[in-house]
This record gives sequence, C-alpha cells and structure tokens, in this order.
Amino acid sequence: MSLINQVDQDIKQAMLAKQADRLRGLRAIKAALLVARTEKGATEELTGEAEIKVLQKLVKQRKESADIYKAQNRDDLYQIEMAEMQVIEPYLPQQMTRFEIEGYLQELISRVGATSVSDMGKVMGIANKELAGQADGRTISEVVRQLLG
Repeated sequence: MSLINQVDQDIKQAMLAKQADRLRGLRAIKAALLVARTEKGATEELTGEAEIKVLQKLVKQRKESADIYKAQNRDDLYQIEMAEMQVIEPYLPQQMTRFEIEGYLQELISRVGATSVSDMGKVMGIANKELAGQADGRTISEVVRQLLG
C-alpha cells in the first residue's frame, strides 16, 4: 500500500475516533504529498525516497516552529507543533541513534580516506545519500566534524 493510501486510511480512522490532533497531522502529510506529486517536473507517483524527503521536511518545519514558540513562551502553539510532529514521525524509517551514526561515519571516513575537516564535504555527500531518512543532517554534520576535528 502506498503512503498516501495509508494516510487516507488513517485519516478515516482518526475522523471516526474524533482525534483532532492526529487528524491535523495526517492532513498535513496528505497535503504535502499531493503538492509534491503535482509539482512541476514530478511524476504521477512519488518514489519512496521522495516521500521520505517530504516527511522529513514536515518534521523539520515542526521542530523549528516548536523551538520558536518555546522561546516566545507560546506553550499552546508549541504543543500543537509537537503533537503534529509525533503524528508524522511514525511514517518515517526508524532513526539511527547517535552511537550508530558514529560507528557508520567512522567506517565511512576510513573508507573514503578523510583525514581532516577539509574532507568534510566528501564525507557529508556520501553520508547524506546513504543515511537518507535514517539520520538528521545536522546530527550527521556534528558527528563528522567531531570525528575529523
């Protein structure tokens, strides 16, 4: 079953159960997927990789908004963003722990032959492709800088 079909089924269940927060998050997913599918140059069906990128973007937006709301003491809006993020995250692949990321990156650094921070771009390019959907780009960048620094 495609992601959009799964989200449609989950929307129906959330409507029947009268789960407003869950419904809001699911509708955000559906809207983002429909926009991505109808963008210029897009194919009729999104690939799994494209769906993951859309979901990652949604989670990132929610995190950034939640941080801003928290800094402005807007707990009501912060709670809404966090609730939506918790609805979106289960549709993403399992995230790697920082320890797993470090182990993978140590192996990648030795495979690529990187020795200093100047080689960071080379490592980041490969890591972002291979860890797409499994790790946050910011975390990858921090670990690479720590390992090469």
